[in-house]
Amino acid sequence: MLVDSHCHLDFPELAKDEAGVLARARTAGVGAMLTIGTRLDQFDRVRAIAERHDNVWCSVGVHPHEAKDEGQRTPDRLIEAARHAKVIGIGETGLDFYYEHSPRPEQAESFRAHITAARETGLPLIVHTRDADAETGDILEDEYAKGAFTGLIHCFSAGPEIARRALGLGMYISISGIVTFKAAEALRTTVKDIPLERLLVETDAPYLAPVPKRGKTNEPAFVAHTAAKVAELKGVSIAELEAATTDNFFRLFAKAERPWS
Repeated sequence: MLVDSHCHLDFPELAKDEAGVLARARTAGVGAMLTIGTRLDQFDRVRAIAERHDNVWCSVGVHPHEAKDEGQRTPDRLIEAARHAKVIGIGETGLDFYYEHSPRPEQAESFRAHITAARETGLPLIVHTRDADAETGDILEDEYAKGAFTGLIHCFSAGPEIARRALGLGMYISISGIVTFKAAEALRTTVKDIPLERLLVETDAPYLAPVPKRGKTNEPAFVAHTAAKVAELKGVSIAELEAATTDNFFRLFAKAERPWS
């Protein structure tokens, strides 16, 4: 079985065919999915999708793009939402200095509030970082010194230094379809060095469809192509990669129970 550790089933491209998306995922061997919260004012619909399906869970969080309008100064609302049985992670949160849709100080403030929520709930932190590797690493290390928390860097596309810093804190690394892109040779080199026991795979659907599905709307079924490329890079069989990343998911997101166990 495979797990799509990060998708957006509430986004219109997927929500309009929810039953079909999940059916195609099952056919592709995807046994579980984590659909991600990006805004609190839209969290109810994210949670509702998870409630409808035994093999779908959700997270609660505010994407850094939304920090200007919805950034959290305290962890209170996140902690309250995390009490729901289907909420197994905090985020996505983090820093995005590529688009800078929200001011950097507001992104950082919200990021720290999410880390506090992760620490207090014991749920993993789901980190988005783009063009902000040094700043992300600094905040993670500074906050970890205040008290431990678990988490992962999602849709990893950065360099080896942020991977090293995250792994040093006991975090995991989630690989998306970017690893299949022609121009991603540096990322493939980094993936080879990440321990198998710290790797997850994801789609970030409906974005970033992997080769050979480039140009199409991404969906959880396509995580199989990403898994095949990661298995090749790690020099293991696809079955071994599937088993390892699935075990890693349920070890990290310990609040979730395997739907086939």
